[in-house]
Amino acid sequence: MARFFVDPCNITTDKAVITGSDVKHIKKVLRMKEGDEITLLDGLGNQYDAEICSLEKDAVICTQLKKTKAVGEPPVHLTIVQCLPKADKMELVIQKGTELGVSSFIPLQCQRSVVRLDNKKAASRQQRWQKIALEAAKQCRRPLVPLVEKPMCWQEVFNNFPENALVLMPWEGESSASLEGVLSSSTGWEKIYIIIGPEGGFEKEEVELAKQYGAKSISLGPRILRTETAGLALASIIMYLYGDLR
Repeated sequence: MARFFVDPCNITTDKAVITGSDVKHIKKVLRMKEGDEITLLDGLGNQYDAEICSLEKDAVICTQLKKTKAVGEPPVHLTIVQCLPKADKMELVIQKGTELGVSSFIPLQCQRSVVRLDNKKAASRQQRWQKIALEAAKQCRRPLVPLVEKPMCWQEVFNNFPENALVLMPWEGESSASLEGVLSSSTGWEKIYIIIGPEGGFEKEEVELAKQYGAKSISLGPRILRTETAGLALASIIMYLYGDLR
């Protein structure tokens, strides 16, 4: 059955309104008509069984909504805190991270970040990144659209860490702690944060400051991974350990 994301604001107890590019897709590509059944997702993890009742010029009206909890989300809420990389690497991290099951992304301004965004550019990038997350969620048939936060500084990120979360920080300067060692005792964490450094890596004082807020620095082995690779590699491993990619 065809599935479409609908803004939660456009869903009530007895009606849902589909707008945007999906209207043309429904009418011109799929050639759906009144009475056809359709599945709607609100991007928050809820699913609605509905029926098309009206095809308008700029909207598709649906009724007879039956709300259920959508399936297909991983058992762990994983957030990638990505220090701003160059070019379109952030878009890659968001697109592929969404496919792997990452729940949210936080762009981070580090000392060695080459990219610097003022408020206007930050808002524009956030809007584009959120759209990429939406399109990736559609492609991989996820019921939840990951949230892409506005670019933050270190203190803002630290203030966002829940007390019951595991915070991992892959760092080339770490020689003793490994991901296996941290997770070997338990995979019962419900929320995990991964902090990924920029192209030039973290400054040592950034790592020490993160540790003061509970972050655990870990080694990812003998090779240095690129900034756009490290978070995705770690996300894949965690999803496998939690049974999501088995």
